[in-house]
Amino acid sequence: MVQDTPDVAAWAALLRVHAALVPVLDRELQAAHGLPLTWYDVLLELNAAPGRRLSMGELGAAAVVSRTRVSRVVDQLAAAGLVAREANPDDRRSAYAAITEAGRKRLRAAAPTYLAGIQRHFTARMTAREAAVVATALEKVLSAD
Repeated sequence: MVQDTPDVAAWAALLRVHAALVPVLDRELQAAHGLPLTWYDVLLELNAAPGRRLSMGELGAAAVVSRTRVSRVVDQLAAAGLVAREANPDDRRSAYAAITEAGRKRLRAAAPTYLAGIQRHFTARMTAREAAVVATALEKVLSAD
């Protein structure tokens, strides 16, 4: 039996918060903008990338969507006109995903809903100091070798 140590408690809380809030944010984005959270995340990463494009591998590493699903999500976004696939001139076996102007407009339109959802469902339940501690701690985990 696993003991309820601070380590296990922190991990369990992270998993419960993720499981509880991702579907809520997804529903809010879809209801207000017809944009699933996975689409929003991919658009957000592409918009922030140098040249506003990433290879499928880079996108899979950066986005919350799993690496195995990234190609399917990019296909869906391309069909909606929000992303374009661009050939990689250095490697014909791979392609880039690039955000389109329509994708940028859709991202900008959905951003207030996304940010308000984060505030309402997540950070409103903690102090600014607690939010900073959570962010710092999780960034340490992500930056570990």
